[in-house]
Amino acid sequence: MADDSSKTPDPFDVKTIKYLVGLMSQHDLSEIDLREGDLRIRLRRGGRDVVVTTTPAAPTVASAAPAAAPAPTPPSSHEPEKAAKPLALIRSPTPGTFYTAPSPDAEPFVRVGARVAPTTVVCTIEAMKIFNEITADCTGVITEILVENQQPVEYGQVLFKVDPTA
Repeated sequence: MADDSSKTPDPFDVKTIKYLVGLMSQHDLSEIDLREGDLRIRLRRGGRDVVVTTTPAAPTVASAAPAAAPAPTPPSSHEPEKAAKPLALIRSPTPGTFYTAPSPDAEPFVRVGARVAPTTVVCTIEAMKIFNEITADCTGVITEILVENQQPVEYGQVLFKVDPTA
C-alpha cells in the first residue's frame, strides 16, 4: 500500500483548475495568471471559451494565437492587384494601464519592426497594482503600436498589429 500522506498537493491539479474556472465565472474575470516556482498557469477566457495553459515560467511555446484579421486599406487605383495583408492583432486581456517597458528608464519591450514569437513579452498592463506581462501569442513583425505608454486600455482593445507573413 502506498503512503499518499508524504505527497505534496499539486497546485495545478484538475480540481484546482476547475475551482479557478468557477471563480472566473463567478467574478466575471477574463484572465488568471498564477506562478509557483518554475510552474505557471494562465487561464484566459474570451467569449465562451476558456483556454488553459500550464507551462514552465521560462519562455516556451504558447497555446493559441489570436485569429488574424484583415487590415483596412483605402482603395487605390495605382495598385489594384495588391491585396491587403492579413494582420494578427494583439489585444488587451484585461483593463488597466499600458506600459511599453518594465520600468521608466528601461528600453521598450518591442518597437515597430521588432520580430516577435508567441512567448515574446510585448508590454505590461497594470491592474489593481499588479503588473501583468502580455505576450505576443503569435509570430511575426510588429507593424503598428496602437497605444501610448501609460494610456488606460480596456479588455479586448487592440494594442499591436503584427504581420505574420514577414
